[in-house]
Amino acid sequence: MIVEKRHWTAAGGWKVLRGALAPEDAQLVLVFGARTLLAEDHMRHAIRAFYPKARIVGCSTSGEIVGAEVADDSVVTLAMQFSRALVRVEHRALSNAEDSMSIGRQLAIALAEPELAHVLVFSDGIHVNGTALVNGLRSGLPAEVMVTGGLAGDGSNFEQTLILLDDECLDREVVAVGLYGESLKIGHGSLGGWDPFGPERVITRSRGNILYELDGAPALALYKSYLGLHANELPNSGLLFPLSIRESESARPLVRTILGIDEEAGSLTFAGDMPEGFRAQLMKANVDRLVDGAHGAALAAADESHSSPALALLISCVGRKLVLKQRVEEELEAVRDVLGDDVAMIGFYSYGEIAPASDSRCSELHNQTMTITTIDER
Repeated sequence: MIVEKRHWTAAGGWKVLRGALAPEDAQLVLVFGARTLLAEDHMRHAIRAFYPKARIVGCSTSGEIVGAEVADDSVVTLAMQFSRALVRVEHRALSNAEDSMSIGRQLAIALAEPELAHVLVFSDGIHVNGTALVNGLRSGLPAEVMVTGGLAGDGSNFEQTLILLDDECLDREVVAVGLYGESLKIGHGSLGGWDPFGPERVITRSRGNILYELDGAPALALYKSYLGLHANELPNSGLLFPLSIRESESARPLVRTILGIDEEAGSLTFAGDMPEGFRAQLMKANVDRLVDGAHGAALAAADESHSSPALALLISCVGRKLVLKQRVEEELEAVRDVLGDDVAMIGFYSYGEIAPASDSRCSELHNQTMTITTIDER
């Protein structure tokens, strides 16, 4: 397996950071960049000129991961040439969140052919129910095939996210990449690092990913009472105070991040399902634990891949970036410490991460995690 990494910045233009792949040989190119840049025709034409025969997929971000560095207002690409593995790409338009499960299942059925080893998925980050999308994918895939990926970002603006598919930049789209072949070695890990605070409450009224009531009280008003001055900055400030939800006292919790609010309905819209009867609790950041979480995710991914991989796809939540601030690169350095300097690291800050939890073999939507997928060929 041969990889090539490039990075575009306004100051330096395009630079090759790793590898020297013959243009005609690239089969798959991952692209992550600022929304305004991906929307520019000349940017997409340049990537196509570098890799004329490759399938090109990616999305807009809330920051680009370039090795152990974080960039904004840039574009990063990673091209891959496999020796034996094959690549297929499927996509579907997403008209609203209610279509998410159906679209996930359609994509899974389209990709579920013999020797399917893994699925990478990149989705619109605002108009999707990430839980339903992942459940739909799982329902149409063999149990042993894992799904990893993430929801596109738009800085902390929550205005529009874009999906890159070959030479087009698409709004409200989901793209899935099937990787096929026994030669592939895939690893994955996902951990958070947030601390719960305040009382645990019961979700008493919700619909899909929209939360209306906690303990019978309007959810938005209750949430604002905890945020204090931060309430004036919703939904952006919600990234700093996600909710942890769990089905029962003994169940493993999931973290959910706010995508939007509805003042009239008194509701909060999250990236994934908020099921009635689940327990919910506010969370706050612990910087050292966030970095430790990234380190743990890397350990899990390295353990899954059994050896030093060719590349690592890192998808971390924009909420972590906002909390870590000038220390944000510490979580990437923690990953580098585990995987080593020879691994090509690329990724983005997202509105949601898709992967099995580090103690699970079941793909799920996460928020506020560092999620790592390693890919190699043996």
